[in-house]
Amino acid sequence: MASRSLLGEKLHISSIDERCAAIAREHGLGVEIAEFCWAYYIDNDRSEHIENCRKMMAGSSSFWFHAPFAELAACAIDPRARELAMTRYLQSVEIAGELGINRLVIHGGYIPYVYYPETYVDQSIAFWKEFLEKTPENLIIALENVMEPTPEMLVQIADGVNSARLGLCLDIGHANCIVSKMPPEEWIAPMAKRLFHVHIHDNLGENDLHLPLGEGSIRIEHILDTLLEACPKASFTLENMNAAPSISLLTERGYIGKKSANK
Repeated sequence: MASRSLLGEKLHISSIDERCAAIAREHGLGVEIAEFCWAYYIDNDRSEHIENCRKMMAGSSSFWFHAPFAELAACAIDPRARELAMTRYLQSVEIAGELGINRLVIHGGYIPYVYYPETYVDQSIAFWKEFLEKTPENLIIALENVMEPTPEMLVQIADGVNSARLGLCLDIGHANCIVSKMPPEEWIAPMAKRLFHVHIHDNLGENDLHLPLGEGSIRIEHILDTLLEACPKASFTLENMNAAPSISLLTERGYIGKKSANK
């Protein structure tokens, strides 16, 4: 059984929590920048928001960058929609590069009843192959599940692209929502060989609430222990508007200490 304390060496705090910088510094954690999830910031006052990000990152040494996602789909069939997704994701790479970050989380983009699974997989494979050709060789992409009912489609995309630069991000909360056809712990094994990153937050099994750990129905200790054992290289991000209760729970359960060694 992997040591629970390993989580603290791999853990990041999402900047959706306004206190992420203070929490990261206090506990020696990394930061996942979510400032540009709203693409409006890419086109308006970008330099100001980049400076905000630098302040969030001060004192930490491990980072992920979350790309924008609203109305963006790598699997889009409409060429103009694919062009918009490509533009926004390349802009994200540029901004992340200015911040010295080479690891990006990007939503898979699946929408039930809109995309056939086969179309989603084939279109995505073609998109990500093209995207990787246009980006720096040290860039790492982790595709995140949101509305996918099972992990198989994302695994097929990663296998189809077949690049060490493109893997998966398991969002445990999304895997516990009503769109998921299997409990979150059953997502781990299929994704394990391609898993780069994990988002952790809680909910009650229906809506995507991003609750602190322990306030929903997710068997968080079982899932974290399984992930640490099955995916020793994967990193993690707490995605809470208020991460303090989750930090307290993780500390009490032995996953992080008061001053985890930074990565």
